[in-house]
Amino acid sequence: MKVAEVFESIYKKTPYKIAFTPYRICPIGAHSDHQLGKITGFAINKGIHIAYAPKENGVVEIRSLQFEKRAQWHIEATPAVKENDWADYLRGATIALRKRYILQRGICAVINGELPIGGLSSSAAVIIAFLSALCELNGITLEAKELINISKEAENKYVGVACGKLDQSCEIYCRKNHLLYMDMKDDSYELIPQSPFMKPYKIAIFFSGVERTLAGSAFNMRVDECRSAAYALKAYAGLEYGSFESTYLRDVPYEVYLQYKDKLPENWRKRAEHWYTELKRVECGVEAWKKGDIEEFGRLSFESGHSSIYNWETGSAELKSLYEIMLSTDGIYGGRFSGAGFKGCCMALIDPAFEGSIKERVSREYLKTFPALEGKYSAYICESADGINLR
Repeated sequence: MKVAEVFESIYKKTPYKIAFTPYRICPIGAHSDHQLGKITGFAINKGIHIAYAPKENGVVEIRSLQFEKRAQWHIEATPAVKENDWADYLRGATIALRKRYILQRGICAVINGELPIGGLSSSAAVIIAFLSALCELNGITLEAKELINISKEAENKYVGVACGKLDQSCEIYCRKNHLLYMDMKDDSYELIPQSPFMKPYKIAIFFSGVERTLAGSAFNMRVDECRSAAYALKAYAGLEYGSFESTYLRDVPYEVYLQYKDKLPENWRKRAEHWYTELKRVECGVEAWKKGDIEEFGRLSFESGHSSIYNWETGSAELKSLYEIMLSTDGIYGGRFSGAGFKGCCMALIDPAFEGSIKERVSREYLKTFPALEGKYSAYICESADGINLR
């Protein structure tokens, strides 16, 4: 494995262990978790590998095969302010873990991502892989919920991304050939097995070739627009409300939204419209999955993508083009932007019998529109996979 080879070439010893955290996709339930909505998800059989060993002096030394700059700090003196590089996620994770546990050992490690960056929650996967390794070296055992909360805290408070728990939950809870169905209001979840009557499927990932940074995008603004809509709806309806930060659309009944939505500024109304309809799509999608109806599940995923474009108003020209191509490609059950949708990639649930023709057509049509992205655009076929093993 490449991370082991690079680790050995740098440190002149074999790694203590190699850990793996999968990437995730969310076919239905996008832009919902931060407002305590419901989500669906799969982990996929591609992800982040980390080869590591202890450093007894407490130093954290990390190299990524995707970035040139080596990152280094001490477990007792992690920079309190982010440095605006790839390792900020891991600095934030170190701080969040040390708030809860005594850390005595540092770590030397090499990290590698199997797929291009953008849209598959690589940031959450890197954090979880790193935390798993650092905990292993310090004799710390985290329960799933605690690992999710620490990972989320690193992104929210240190990096400054107002994400919810979707990414971390998928990468931890998911199991192969099962759909994760999760309610973010109480963190309850269900792993729904694939029906024996379901047609075969695989997961296609189409990378636009355009990278993005969540914290520097309009992601946080969309979250604030949702909160603003919820706050205003509560005020119009005479509902009790507290601080802005603790206000969620999930707290506002759909009937209240329908009654007062025309009073909202257009952008707030659109964000809320996406959220409420996405909640319904998740519930309908789960029923379709249980029945083994992959076509209906896929249709709802396409519908989610449409709402993301026109109500959530996300998606670069490149991602919108990929989405439109997927809509008209034989053998694709459904799909949408993956991740925040500001650049990154699209995911699709496909009929494996069409695998070759799907890759050929999507690639040809996309590069016809964006020829400058030749060599940057890429496509992969994946399968569902287990989330990480905490034991």
